[in-house]
Amino acid sequence: MANSARRDSPELPDFSLLKRLARDQLIYLLEQLPGKKDLFIEADLMSPLDRIANVSTLKQHEVDKLYKVEYKPVVSTSDQLCFLIRPRIQTVKWICDVANADKAAGKFRRYKIIFTPQKFYACEAVLEEQGMFGDVTTDEWAFYLLPLDDDIISLELPEFFRDNFLAGDQRWMRTAGSALHLLHSLYGPFSKVYGIGRYSKMAYESWREQVEQGEQRARQAEIGNVFLIDRDVDFVTPLCSQVVYEGLVDDIFRIKCGCVEFSPDVTASDKSVKVMLNSQDKVFNEIRNEHFSNVFGFLSQKARNLQTAYDKRRGMDIKQMKTFVSEELKGLKQEHRLLSLHIGASESIMKKKTKQDFQELLKTEHSLLEGFEIRECISYIEEHISRQVSMIESLRLLCLLSITENGLLPKDFRSLKAQYLQSYGVDHLLTFSNLRQLGLLVEQQPGETLTVMESRVGKLVNDKTAGKLTDAFSSLAKKSNFRALSRKLNLVPKSDEEYDLRVPRDMAYIFSGAYVPLSCKLIEQVLERDGWTGLEEVTRLLNGNEFAVTGSNGAKNDAQRIILVMFLGGCTFSEISALRFLGREKGYKFIVVTTAITNSSRLIESLLDNHV
Repeated sequence: MANSARRDSPELPDFSLLKRLARDQLIYLLEQLPGKKDLFIEADLMSPLDRIANVSTLKQHEVDKLYKVEYKPVVSTSDQLCFLIRPRIQTVKWICDVANADKAAGKFRRYKIIFTPQKFYACEAVLEEQGMFGDVTTDEWAFYLLPLDDDIISLELPEFFRDNFLAGDQRWMRTAGSALHLLHSLYGPFSKVYGIGRYSKMAYESWREQVEQGEQRARQAEIGNVFLIDRDVDFVTPLCSQVVYEGLVDDIFRIKCGCVEFSPDVTASDKSVKVMLNSQDKVFNEIRNEHFSNVFGFLSQKARNLQTAYDKRRGMDIKQMKTFVSEELKGLKQEHRLLSLHIGASESIMKKKTKQDFQELLKTEHSLLEGFEIRECISYIEEHISRQVSMIESLRLLCLLSITENGLLPKDFRSLKAQYLQSYGVDHLLTFSNLRQLGLLVEQQPGETLTVMESRVGKLVNDKTAGKLTDAFSSLAKKSNFRALSRKLNLVPKSDEEYDLRVPRDMAYIFSGAYVPLSCKLIEQVLERDGWTGLEEVTRLLNGNEFAVTGSNGAKNDAQRIILVMFLGGCTFSEISALRFLGREKGYKFIVVTTAITNSSRLIESLLDNHV
């Protein structure tokens, strides 16, 4: 594949500093409660915490026992309880119940709550309301960023997507701004900041506020340019089936916090194995961005090379054997273990994907993206729903159909919705309401009401005073305009010639040559043009909110080619693979910062409301 990277591509900054800072701050906060203590950790913080400070580190700082927050009476006998939680009202209420139960039982203990990444006023209000404000001490662990790999950093906030885009709750915007501020203070100053989307604009403004309040220090920048993008700018990409290896592993086994648990059918043993997936895994690093059709060929070649390396020991004398054992054998054994795991994972993927008629599914997706044979696609989706193949998959296909067609015809919408509710239950009515609100699954309006409104707004976009009006209209006119965008940016390559997936020619390889991800195409175009000039029609179709700001020029030439891309609302492994490809082609290095890693299932699951 295109591993022929340009020789002049710059070195990435060292992000291990982010982990060290987070660990040191956590230790400092734990030491604020001297003596032995029990630590209660919220479930979704356990994996990130494990990447920052393991159990032995916590034990060194007088943490006696570790418990998971389970919203039931505590069994701890310690005199000091420390709670490491997200700022959620439900959890704070439970802590108040624990403290009140202790009071009623005449038990005296000290309580400390450490909120991460920040504490919200609503949580303190609950403590006050419950009469606990003086009995519980609170602190803030500013754990904004977790490096998952050399070029991937996550805020590990999956709830950001639903809270912001569906509920309109902007409490996490300050967190996104603070994350940018931290990167700016350690690896900046940034030369240019580009962005598109309402929340990107908010995150940028929050960051600028923090920069202006803090002190400025002159230093050599390690990151040149920054690109901020909202998830709702491009919903098509996360709704497509992933076919690069890392994306498929995430779709099938769920990569959590950079770690995956391979089940016994992959490990060929009776127990599951947890594997850290990053660039330290030599086998994985070479296949992670490959289209799945190339993976088996690479793994079998790797197995042959490994066998050759093992065979070298034949005919060695004692001295050579000693050198081989001390220097090479350990590495070969480790590589052998990882190779057998990835072969097992690939076989498991093959079984699952052929079972579900994966080729037929991909063909339907490609037809939707190209806008061909839509009736056949609708028939396929209807069959998918009536066979009850998968509740999430059916919704995903409905959303993809709606976005690519700029809404469904009223009769199709009513028919498909009725079939879905009959097949999976009427308690999904609220889910349909959520999807409509986000513009993911809508019916076309009779007449041209929206189009007229959009064209009027389009004329106002260039007028600065009309900014607020545009915002208001864009929320009413939630249309995807996918077809027009696809034509303008050439997102669907012409399918006249055969696409060679072994030697990809553009970013479309991540979807078998059928579609270039819109998010990555925008980034490519803006970097090429050094701004949004010439993309006015594209930004109008995307409801505006684009910006480009020139900052300081402190970055050296190498740093200018290091681009930090921040996805607000989640990013897929396919997009990361596409950006790595773009970086290799153009001599850039991309660093992806995301509120969380997402995929089609996570995206749809976050919008489900079937617990009526």
